[in-house]
Amino acid sequence: MFKRLYLILFFFLAPFYVHSEEDKSVYKYLNLFGEAFEKIKNNYVEEVSVKDLIESAIEGMLSSLDPHSTYLNNEELNELKVQTKGEFGGLGIEVTLENGFVKVISPIDDTPAAKAGIMAGDLITHLDDEPVLGMTLSEAVSIMRGKVGSKIKLTVSRNESETLQIGITRAIIQLKAVKAKIENNIGYIRISSFNQKVDTEIINIIKKFKNDQLIGYVLDLRNNPGGLLDQAVNVTDIFLDRGEIVSTRGRSGNDGSRFNAVKKDLTEGLPLVVLINQGSASASEIVAGALQDHKRAIIMGTKSFGKGSVQTIIPSGDDVAIKLTTAKYYTPLGRSIQKTGIDPDILVEQAELKKVERQNKRKESDLRGAIDNDQSEEKSNQNKDNDKNSDEDYQLSRAFDLIVAINLINEK
Repeated sequence: MFKRLYLILFFFLAPFYVHSEEDKSVYKYLNLFGEAFEKIKNNYVEEVSVKDLIESAIEGMLSSLDPHSTYLNNEELNELKVQTKGEFGGLGIEVTLENGFVKVISPIDDTPAAKAGIMAGDLITHLDDEPVLGMTLSEAVSIMRGKVGSKIKLTVSRNESETLQIGITRAIIQLKAVKAKIENNIGYIRISSFNQKVDTEIINIIKKFKNDQLIGYVLDLRNNPGGLLDQAVNVTDIFLDRGEIVSTRGRSGNDGSRFNAVKKDLTEGLPLVVLINQGSASASEIVAGALQDHKRAIIMGTKSFGKGSVQTIIPSGDDVAIKLTTAKYYTPLGRSIQKTGIDPDILVEQAELKKVERQNKRKESDLRGAIDNDQSEEKSNQNKDNDKNSDEDYQLSRAFDLIVAINLINEK
């Protein structure tokens, strides 16, 4: 009887005992932190403000978790708000931290970094000859931003075998997130980032394009570092009739969300090719993954970056916040692309093509007295335009070719 009573009391009291032990552990390490704080504050060779010590401690905690969690002071928080609206100062690159170095996720279109030749995957090892090893991501980004019009020298390691010195002049970065055109009866939509109102811009573009007899669309997400989750969901919804777009799962199985298509396909099922590369990250991968899983689009290009986590901005104190990784996201088929990326359906590396020199062979047009073709000038100009386009962007040309091929098959 006594033994049975003891077991019952053990099962009832064990949770409280464990909780008490956890509390003791927390208090123990908080005391350790307090002691370290006092010793640093009182004995460090130079005077350090309480604010700097506390903020550095918080930053240290967050940066030890993953490359994307960080502390945002008042200035950094305001800059983040500006970025999502589409205008900020700096070089024009989206970066993360990898093995102590600043890794370029992608350069942003038409910015100083893109014009200077910075490429996705580049590792920045020095800023103005100062090593970035040992810096936090926030510190490195702060140095790169600087004053508009000032210059900075980046030391870049590319492909582990090439070291480059690249000088860049800082500028106001004005993001034009969406560009569009019609070429060869194909609608081309380029999204450089998922900031506010991207979905509205694309809807308006598609409505405008409906006046033309399009045979398909190319959605270009190359070097798109991501952006707002809701914009990724809304943009995907434009091309789907139904089904799941993305789901997120937090630490607890119940801490998750599921996002589904609620609109009809505004492109009415026209063939769709999505271009991605190593610089396509986060929100771009949500779009590409959903359209791939639903077999709504053919994904072309190279493997994407592989950022499959969701960060939440959590206000903390007066005008400061922490950016914390709170969930991972999954494609409609339950795939996590964290560290693996989206594999294209058709692998097409970017390439620079050069025409083989034409041999000097006689043609009908070389013969004396050959009959003129009244359409020759129009066809000649058309061929020149096609040659020019194919020389500019090999991956894009292959995407256009695929749309044309699908259209030819559908017409038979």
